[in-house]
Parts: sequence; C-alpha cells; structure tokens
Amino acid sequence: MADVEPAAGLSEAAHSELLELCEDQFALLEKIQNELILSEPDFCESPQEQSVNRLMTTEAELKQWLTVEPKLLAANSEVLLQAGKEEMLKLCSELEMVVSCYEAKRDKLRETKELEQKWLEEKKQALMAANDHVERLQKEKEKLSELSVLQDTKAKIQKMKVYEERLMESLGDILEKHVPLPQSESSTNKKKKIITQELDEDLISLNEILELLMNKVLNAPHDPYVTIDNTFWPPYIEMLLRYGIAVRHQENNFKIRLETFC
Repeated sequence: MADVEPAAGLSEAAHSELLELCEDQFALLEKIQNELILSEPDFCESPQEQSVNRLMTTEAELKQWLTVEPKLLAANSEVLLQAGKEEMLKLCSELEMVVSCYEAKRDKLRETKELEQKWLEEKKQALMAANDHVERLQKEKEKLSELSVLQDTKAKIQKMKVYEERLMESLGDILEKHVPLPQSESSTNKKKKIITQELDEDLISLNEILELLMNKVLNAPHDPYVTIDNTFWPPYIEMLLRYGIAVRHQENNFKIRLETFC
C-alpha cells in the first residue's frame, strides 16, 4: 500500500500498527473474494438449484456469524482512543443535527402556539362582545315589553274612563228623565210655592247622591258612609234603601253607604 501520512493525534508507532492491520484485513478480503469466485456454481445446474444452494449457504454463514463474538481491529489504546474520538465527534455532529431539527420544530410549535393563543383571544373578545350585545338586546326587549305593557295598561285605563264617563252620562240622563228633582207645579198657595222653590234650590239630584256614594267608596273604603243633610231629599233616600242600593249605618241613621254588590 502507498505510504499514508500519520493521522492527527496518532504517534508513528500507532500509525504503523494500524497500517499493518489494514493490510492484513485487505489481504484477507482478497483471499475471500478469490474463494468466492472459485466457488461459483456450475452453469449446468438449474436456476432453482442455484437459488436453493445459495440460500442454504447464506443461512449457514448467518448461523456462524451469530456465534462469533466481535473483536477489536486493534488492541492499541491509542488507536482505540482516536477511533473513539472520531466516533464521538460523528455522534456529536449527528446529535447537533437532531437538536437543530428539534429546535426548529420547537420554534415552529411556539409560533403556532402564539398564533393559536392570539386566535383564542380574538374569539374570546368576539364572544364577550356577542354576550354584551345579547344582554343589551335582552334589556331593550324587557324595556320594550314593560313599555308596551304600560302603554297597554294606560290605554285600557283610558278606555275604562271613557266607558265610565259614558255610563255616568247615561245614568244622569236616565235619572234626569225618570227621577227629576221635585218641582212646584201649579199651586194655589203662593206661600207654599215660594217655600217649594227655596227647597228645590238646596236639594241635590239623585245622580249627585249616587256619585257621592260611589266616590266615598272609592276614596275611603275604610269609611264609606255619607252623612245625610238637608240637601238630600228624603224620598230619594227611602228609594235607595228600599231597593237595596244603599244601607244605613247600624249606629247612626243619618249615615248611609252604597251597598256592596258581589
């Protein structure tokens, strides 16, 4: 073999020993190669027989190699140390490549994580905005509902007031037509006529009496009695009592109230 310069870190003796071992191994390889060439199967054999023989030979060699323990090429510690250094450097280089690859994956995952977190924050803000919008719409709906109920109630109250006014007008018309105030018709006694006119001026109508009784019940339900005075015409009071429209106070006959209608 051609002269080879000593490897870095090896002494001259270790380098010479390593060269000798390499020459021995090279010679052994040449010998094995020649044996293989000489042991080529006969062309007269069929391809099937060649395949079977080759398979059997390979299996036999495999069993042999499995029983053989690996041996070191050189026993020199200096050669082994140099080979170990080179193997360690190669392994370190491969590990550095693995680390670099995983660092790139880590950076990529970190970037993906940041993007996902940013997307999550945006979705959270959008969800909060949607919830606020829903709450605002719900409050507006409740306000509109309350306002509509209030307006509906006001409309009903107004309708009832109009209906009450019509009823009171109808009641007043009926009472004025069928139950008028006492009138002094033709009278021969001039003095009696004057007294009747003065009496008529002080009396109140049946409609006004009923209105007083109803207002008293509504405004003071705890004390619904009205005191009878000289403005109340007695026939009106008797009529209200007789037909069960009004009742007297149990302890004071000069007080009446509107009957409770169920």
